[in-house]
Amino acid sequence: MTGLSTADVETLGTAGFVVGRGFLGPELAAKAHGAALEQVAAGALHRAGIRRGSDHTVNDGVRGDSITWLDETCDGVMKEVWLRFDALRLQLNELAYLGLRRTELQLAHYPGSGAGYQRHRDSFPGDDNRRMTAIVYLNPSWQPEHGGRLKLFVEPEQHVDPTLDTFIVFRSELIEHEVLPSYADRLAVTAWYSAR
Repeated sequence: MTGLSTADVETLGTAGFVVGRGFLGPELAAKAHGAALEQVAAGALHRAGIRRGSDHTVNDGVRGDSITWLDETCDGVMKEVWLRFDALRLQLNELAYLGLRRTELQLAHYPGSGAGYQRHRDSFPGDDNRRMTAIVYLNPSWQPEHGGRLKLFVEPEQHVDPTLDTFIVFRSELIEHEVLPSYADRLAVTAWYSAR
C-alpha cells in the first residue's frame, strides 16, 4: 500500500478511516525504524503536552509519549518518510478534492511503561486546521502482550496493532481514538493535513 486506491478513498469517505499495510515498503520502513531509534537515543524527542498556547501542559495521566517534529528540511531517511506522507497529501487532493495545503509530521515514542494517550480527536468540527490524520507504525517485533493498540471509537469498535508499516488514515475531526497503554517501546510517525 504505497498510497490509497479509489476504493480506499471511498471507504475513508463512508467509514471515516481506512487501514492498510505497506505504505513505506519493507526497506524504507526498516530504515525509518532505525532512524527513529537513533533520534530517541540521541535525546532528540521531548515530552508531549496537551492543548496549545498558554493552556499547554504536560500531563502523564492523559498523554505519555515524547515527540519531535519533522519537516521538509529534515534529511536522510526521515526526509524520505516526509516526502512519502506529502505525496499522500497530493493523492488525497487528487482523489477526494480536499484542498489540503500543509503537511505536519511528528515522530512519537511511547516508552514501555504503560504510557498511552487518552481518548481524543485531532481536530474539532468547524476547525480547518487539521482535516486528515495519517499514521505509520515503526515496530518490527510487536506482540499482543505489548499493548499499545490504537482504539477507534467507531461502530463496531476497531483496534489497530502498531506493527511495522501498518498504516491508517482517518478524518481528524470525526474519529475519536485512544492509544492504549504500551508495555514495550512504541514508535509511530503521524501526519496531519490542513487546508490552510
